[in-house]
Amino acid sequence: MIDIKEIMNILPHRYPFLLVDRITDIVPNESAKGIKNVTINEPFFQGHFPGNPVMPGVLIVEAMAQVAGVLAFKSGMEGTGVLFMSIEKVKFRKPITPGDQIIFEVNVAHRRGNVWKFAGIAKVNEKIATEAEFTAMVTK
Repeated sequence: MIDIKEIMNILPHRYPFLLVDRITDIVPNESAKGIKNVTINEPFFQGHFPGNPVMPGVLIVEAMAQVAGVLAFKSGMEGTGVLFMSIEKVKFRKPITPGDQIIFEVNVAHRRGNVWKFAGIAKVNEKIATEAEFTAMVTK
């Protein structure tokens, strides 16, 4: 398990953009699972949407990518950051709302040098809420 303190030592993100609370399982160069506890106090709920709070899809994909960033770091990547190159095959199957706990499952699909391709899903209550494939580059 990787707690929030260690995640903050790995990722440069900070509030309000650090979107992962814990990594529960990690297999270097293969996969990682992470958790985000969604609360009504999230700043994006003020405008998305008043009276009907829904977590923005782009932030769900960003949280998946943060899990992937921890996975890349724990797999021995060297660099100071990870930047998106592409996001593909994104599907939003169910809204994520305050009170939900998101379980992210991210797998390495391919790696060549400093470019990584991942496949990820976000689950709430054992049901897939979001899925995506994304490619990222480790930067120096």
